[in-house]
Amino acid sequence: MYAVVEINGKQYRAEKGATIQVDRFDAEKGSSVSLDKVLVLSGDSVKVGTPYVAGASIKATVQDEIKGDKLIVFKYKPKKDYRVTQGHRQRYTVLKVEDIVGA
Repeated sequence: MYAVVEINGKQYRAEKGATIQVDRFDAEKGSSVSLDKVLVLSGDSVKVGTPYVAGASIKATVQDEIKGDKLIVFKYKPKKDYRVTQGHRQRYTVLKVEDIVGA
């Protein structure tokens, strides 16, 4: 059984017992969160929401907040002696999916 859930405007596939990395949101480490924006719910049959599946939710536990790999952003303009290097590390929240509740 899996579900596709919307978190912070992005879609993630969640399975029971799996860990997923999502864009950072405010939640305490070790706290329990309920995600109600379920787009697709797959089990014995597939339920597709319009836009969300009614009565479906995902219960997850916040495990950690981590930083992703460093990305190098390099800008330049040829023949103009303009070069700028900048690094970026995206912050993520790691969720452990405890249960998928379907209607």
